[in-house]
Amino acid sequence: MSAAQVEPAPARIGVVVIGRNEGDRLQVCLEPLSRLGYPLCYVDSGSIDGSPELADGLTDFVERLDPSKPFTAARGRNRGLELLLEAHPYLEYVHVFDGDTEVEPGWLEFAIAALDGDDYLGAVCGRRRERYPDASPYNALCDMEWNTPVGETDAFGGDALIRVDAWHDAGGYDDTLIAGEDPEFSHRLRRKGWKIDRLDHAMTVHDADITSLSQWYSRSRRAGHAYAEGYSMHGSDDYYKRQVRSIVAWGGVIPAIAAVSAILGFADRRAALGVGVLGLYPLLWKRAYRHRRHAGDSSNDSSTYATSIVAGKFAEFSGVLLWLSNRLRGQKSGLVEYKR
Repeated sequence: MSAAQVEPAPARIGVVVIGRNEGDRLQVCLEPLSRLGYPLCYVDSGSIDGSPELADGLTDFVERLDPSKPFTAARGRNRGLELLLEAHPYLEYVHVFDGDTEVEPGWLEFAIAALDGDDYLGAVCGRRRERYPDASPYNALCDMEWNTPVGETDAFGGDALIRVDAWHDAGGYDDTLIAGEDPEFSHRLRRKGWKIDRLDHAMTVHDADITSLSQWYSRSRRAGHAYAEGYSMHGSDDYYKRQVRSIVAWGGVIPAIAAVSAILGFADRRAALGVGVLGLYPLLWKRAYRHRRHAGDSSNDSSTYATSIVAGKFAEFSGVLLWLSNRLRGQKSGLVEYKR
């Protein structure tokens, strides 16, 4: 065989992008990825904004998920890897991206080198930054949320480079989860003995575009649902145990004690003393504020964060109740969306 006829080496790395009505954000995501030369798959969950058509010219594969089954991010990522492996069965790594992100220069090369250098690493992630943190306090909160410690970690988020062998070993994402699919998958990876590292390198720029209280509430409600469902699945491992107890206490039990005490206070003034438990919320606020200040955030950002922690307990509790209500009725919750 002549040099001109030598077949290229099998692809080692594939990329999966998922999206739903991301609009211009999807183009920002796909264009730089399309220039990297890796097999690229876009999986769409029922977009009505022309996203699949946009992706046609920028990716190797476009998959429109069957709408007869519930849409979930987990389902999209699993399907994306299936398509990549059908065409490239020797893939070693797959990078998953959300359609509202943009990869940072040099990230993929850095992440690949990390996995190449440690056979026990199942996945790596890096620093995700918010594109417009000053556009709203909610965007600023997202940027703080993304800034987690470097080193071995319990979980990755929506963007990560994952070893295909580890993906198969842990069974992939759980298609049924409407939220919290990334940490749940991470939990099963670690139970199988794989490590997850957060590398000291910029990974993606994310565009949350949360500008209203209602969007923030929906996102927090979705988080509460994820905590409750995750705890129901892996509670024996103490998975999300602390988070669920905190949500139930601050979002449900303490307000209930105060409300009942206030009502009984009309007949018995001593019962109204129970309203005093509301004084615990400033202590929660102060603790959250100090945590962010110690992490290096400004006073304003720390105040915003602390306020969101206190108010978020009530939104998250509504998510716990949503999960519980559907669980008692034998139903699965539908998507809880917050994007405009």
